[in-house]
Amino acid sequence: MTFLWLGLLALVAIVPLLIALYAWAIRRRRPSAARYSSLSLIRDALPGSSRFRRHFPFALFAAAVTALIVALGRPAMVLSVPTNQTTIILALDVSGSMCSTDILPTRLEAAEDAAAAFVASQASNTQIGIVAFSGFAAVVQPPTTDQRTLTDAIRSLTTGRRTGIGSGILAAIDAIAEVDPTIARSVLPGRPGTEPAPVVPGAYAPDIIVLLTDGANNTGPEPADAARQAADRGLRVYTIGFGSEDGGQLDPVCRRQFLGNEPGGGIGGPAFAAGGFPRGIDEPTLRVVADVTGGTYYPAASAAELEHVLAGLPTTLITKHEVVEVSAGFVGLGGALAAFALLLGRLWRPLP
Repeated sequence: MTFLWLGLLALVAIVPLLIALYAWAIRRRRPSAARYSSLSLIRDALPGSSRFRRHFPFALFAAAVTALIVALGRPAMVLSVPTNQTTIILALDVSGSMCSTDILPTRLEAAEDAAAAFVASQASNTQIGIVAFSGFAAVVQPPTTDQRTLTDAIRSLTTGRRTGIGSGILAAIDAIAEVDPTIARSVLPGRPGTEPAPVVPGAYAPDIIVLLTDGANNTGPEPADAARQAADRGLRVYTIGFGSEDGGQLDPVCRRQFLGNEPGGGIGGPAFAAGGFPRGIDEPTLRVVADVTGGTYYPAASAAELEHVLAGLPTTLITKHEVVEVSAGFVGLGGALAAFALLLGRLWRPLP
């Protein structure tokens, strides 16, 4: 259970104050007719049931106040509801390092093969979109159920300069927002828009983002900032670090796609000049992105491992999460306890 107005629970501090005031009022009472040498004699003379009847109505009243304060905090429960309205965005790194041949024929072609197999394995009513990112991110294919169109979009990918992981996440958010009216577009500097109120923790949308990269962010928004925008919208991001430990040479045909032939600068600039590219995955950042959004990070050092990771994603178990407020239940409980306390207070008059 969570609370939509958590700050109001500070009012629970009133309850111990009421208890202290009640104890002080009891001690302040004085006998009206007789004096006794020891108050303990009177206490011992009183039956236990009388002491219970004297204090139990107040205990019920204190419990009633507590329940009503909890109701002010707007308690809510997150319920998982099966859904067939799932959107999956594949955000694929197409930076120059994806031309590396450590995974044959290249990292990019191996990723395309795995992505195409992933698309073919999904249910016919699953919407999938393709986002490609290098120095900037673009929606290559808006979400669709047409698997042939998706495969053609995957096979059309070309490489570019630099690696903008944060840009890829934000573009994926916008692609989902186009087909899911409950998801707000991302907020970028210079673009009008305000951040939506964060969803209740644990209340995930039925849409997910699968992000694959072989490098580290070196341009655009910070991945952690983009991940927070996804988390605020209830979007889980599953991250995949792709590439072998040793890296490999750059495929000469793939590298010709760069403007000016060489990416220049950024991660591993000298390695490009030598014709190779090492593994430079920023695993800590990818883990942060996954953890912040409720997803999972997966390493994949080969084409077979990548296919295994994609096949194991929880795409068939996706549920949407609805937030159900239960304040009314606590209001009813508080009212019932207060009424019961008043009734017992009238029936069990304290002894004189």
